[in-house]
Amino acid sequence: MPGLPQEVPARIRTICWAALALLLAAFAVFESVKYGLPTSVAALMFFALPNLARLARIPPSGVLHQAVHRVWIPLAVLIGYTFGPIVWPPLFTAGLGWLTRIAFDRALGRSGLPVRMK
Repeated sequence: MPGLPQEVPARIRTICWAALALLLAAFAVFESVKYGLPTSVAALMFFALPNLARLARIPPSGVLHQAVHRVWIPLAVLIGYTFGPIVWPPLFTAGLGWLTRIAFDRALGRSGLPVRMK
């Protein structure tokens, strides 16, 4: 479309990721208070998931390392839980915690994915 910028400026992208991270964190805290300790533990464990991949010395080019830093996987968990037949709140807060971590990392400029050379 003519007149539209080809790429969103980095500053706007950073602000959007930070706003999403804060929204997701608030929602995770809300759900944790609402449903109790198991949901809090699930959210915190999956918030730390990218760190566990790094501590396990999984190479950044490996499939598992890249999977824990992708937005689509926790987003699929959240959408699947919302529209699916499963009713287990720790699963939902785990997805919230994981997506919150990815959003915080992206807001800080750390995608966790290997940089592709052009």
